[in-house]
Amino acid sequence: MKFDDEPVPGYSLPILPGHVSPGRLERVLRAGKFAITSEIDPPDSADPAEVLKRAAIFDGYVDAINATDGSGAHCHMSSVGVCSLLTRVGYATILQISCRDRNRIAIQGEILGAAAMGACNLLCLSGDGVQAGDHPQAKPVFDLDSMSLLEIARGMRDECRFQSGRKIDMPPRIFLGAAENPFVPPLEWRPHRLAKKVAAGAQFIQTQYCFDIPRLRDFMLKVNDLGLLEGPDRVFILPGIGPLASARSARWIRENVPGVHIPDAVIARLEGAKNQKEEGKRLCMDLLHQIREIPGVSGAHIMAYRQEHTVAEIIEGTGVLEGRVPWYPGRDNPKELNPESPDALPEEPEQVSG
Repeated sequence: MKFDDEPVPGYSLPILPGHVSPGRLERVLRAGKFAITSEIDPPDSADPAEVLKRAAIFDGYVDAINATDGSGAHCHMSSVGVCSLLTRVGYATILQISCRDRNRIAIQGEILGAAAMGACNLLCLSGDGVQAGDHPQAKPVFDLDSMSLLEIARGMRDECRFQSGRKIDMPPRIFLGAAENPFVPPLEWRPHRLAKKVAAGAQFIQTQYCFDIPRLRDFMLKVNDLGLLEGPDRVFILPGIGPLASARSARWIRENVPGVHIPDAVIARLEGAKNQKEEGKRLCMDLLHQIREIPGVSGAHIMAYRQEHTVAEIIEGTGVLEGRVPWYPGRDNPKELNPESPDALPEEPEQVSG
């Protein structure tokens, strides 16, 4: 998908009336296209090439890439570092900020810095507790939660002020997002919790893994009844999906990852398959097909931890992009490919004059 007013493909776009950011993700969603996002597993490394290599696997299949922020309370390359490297070559990114590790002073500074580097999308998260990770002795901050972070980020953007009231000369032009979990009790409370996040500033939502389509349908009906899916301030909902590697891993996730609901029928389907990994991919494709047909759903967020190569197969196998090819570095000019892409052209040797 290429926009007529792109000054340079991959660079920030002009901000249209009714839009808040110069980013491609907001453009795609407001154009009514089915958007696909995915996420990078940030490296335990300071090697920038590793980040670019991990992004290249999504070329042509996703509209934006999430840069996770200490997911599961484990330390990796920072989300703002990943976003900086990706925006440098033109990728659309979603900066995740967790409230666990930084106070409001640090977070507001990070929002400005990320926006200056070209990050146009911000996902506001409370964050996992430190006891979930490999640094349980770390001191959690939680000066804010996802709701108050949304309010502060919206104030920075719309009112050009820090929370203290001090003026911001150039505001961050960011599309604001949050997470939601429609699949675990109390189910009747979830749509109202989402409404509070929208009131705080959330414009798009990425959900926890969806393995239960009836629960998602019920959630979407209630969200629609609350009036959250229409009008200029509507929210765009991207349910989370991902391939399961085996019945054993599905059981482990259900028992050990807070907030993930995996019905018995899903595990039984995997157990009955000759190749459980392939069946997990087919299951993900089936779920994506069904999610695509639910009224009010605007896209999907594919979380394929250590199975990132399957994202392309899942998108191609379902045809949810309907022939649309999301922009990526080098799509329109092979000379501009991500240098770590397997299709990147080799650098020409310098000519030495005699």
